[in-house]
Amino acid sequence: MRAHEAGALHAEGYGGPPIYLPQPTDVMELLPQLWPRTVDRDEEGRLTVGGVDVVTLAAEHGTAAYVLDEDDFRSRAADFRDSFAAAFGPLAGADVYYAAKAFLCTAVARWVAEEGLHLDVCTGGELAVAQRVHFPAERIGFHGNNKTVAEIRQALAYGVGRIVVDSLQEIDRIAAVAAELGVVAPVMVRVTVGVEAHTHEFIATGHEDQKFGFSLAGGHALEAARRILERPDVLALRGLHSHIGSQIFDTGGFETAAHRLVGLHARLADEHGHHCPEIDLGGGYGIAYTSQHTPLPTATLAQEMAAIVGRELAAVGDATRMPRVSIEPGRAIVGPSTFTLYEVGTVKDVELGGGHARTYVSVDGGMSDNARPALYEADYSCTLASRRSQAGPRLSRVVGRHCESGDIVVLDEYLPADLEPGDLIAVPGTGAYCRSLSSQYNHTPRPPVVAVRGGRSRVLVRRETIDDLLALDVADA
Repeated sequence: MRAHEAGALHAEGYGGPPIYLPQPTDVMELLPQLWPRTVDRDEEGRLTVGGVDVVTLAAEHGTAAYVLDEDDFRSRAADFRDSFAAAFGPLAGADVYYAAKAFLCTAVARWVAEEGLHLDVCTGGELAVAQRVHFPAERIGFHGNNKTVAEIRQALAYGVGRIVVDSLQEIDRIAAVAAELGVVAPVMVRVTVGVEAHTHEFIATGHEDQKFGFSLAGGHALEAARRILERPDVLALRGLHSHIGSQIFDTGGFETAAHRLVGLHARLADEHGHHCPEIDLGGGYGIAYTSQHTPLPTATLAQEMAAIVGRELAAVGDATRMPRVSIEPGRAIVGPSTFTLYEVGTVKDVELGGGHARTYVSVDGGMSDNARPALYEADYSCTLASRRSQAGPRLSRVVGRHCESGDIVVLDEYLPADLEPGDLIAVPGTGAYCRSLSSQYNHTPRPPVVAVRGGRSRVLVRRETIDDLLALDVADA
């Protein structure tokens, strides 16, 4: 638990707001780094996105709702594509794989294809979405630490460009399916490079003690590569993969990962005569959820990573066989593109003792549409979205409507002191992992995903209904 939360969750020892949250002079001010690029306020103080105000969106689509700025999503995708192409052009080039786990639907899969990105999937369901829109198979990578035989068959039958291998058993499994289908399976080895990313332990994936990949230090990654190379009739070793975690704001961890990955790449060339044509440094690039976060500009990120990879490849000396590099941003593309729109239901002041009080603002959503605060203490911001207010700021906690005391949407935020039931508030940065991790807890239908562009809105994923909730019940069981 972070230091400011230890006192903030309970009355005992309450120490006020976190240090990154000073009392604002203008409680209606929008911090640009938190919001989609077309967001603004109109003359009446209403939040607008893509030329549509949120009062209109709420009237047409209801609340809670995920509101996605299509132009923002596309521009961020293009920014990654162009920045990494420019930075890695002098090397062997780079491919950008959009990490579908952050958020995927058929429309988003089409946008990813149209913007020239690749697609990273990790289940048969995510692959099915790609198949529905005829996403180019050669631009798909398939991840996952426990792929089923059916999923492997689905991936190979569709002709995906690579399968990222995660266990020795999976090598045999993929080889068997490839033999059955009469194909050679393109595979990469996921390497656990032993890097401790500075992030929450639940989203750090580069250290040794976790479920993903083959340990580099223990020699397992080299053994996996050796076993793949022994089966050229059914397996083709495309490259090496690593992923050190999520919500990372500097390239220090990637430098260590690249050093170790390129070292293994050179060892495979020296000992087995195999020059892997690709290396993948994963994703995990952070976004701004609150004012405490300062992400690297995409162009800077690309330039720094290209410099790192260039140095490491030069150090091993075989410049004529430089591998192509790939990365896997998900959150960094879709996260800032979306905010969640809620309606306020109750506003309640709670005395904490010692002269302290807290205002609880309850909204018509919560942990069913955003599980991240409950899962790993994620911080969010929010703003009054439906009108202008001249009232002063009041420190508030935004909570959901579910039967859990940990159902917190925004732990600490300053909202206008005249906030009342019926007002709309918007929580930015909810494009990644919110809809993907959503649930039907308390039998709550999941919100819709509404895209906005050019003064028009349209539903990408419809709101669930009570009939949807009941549809899976077997009535005569």
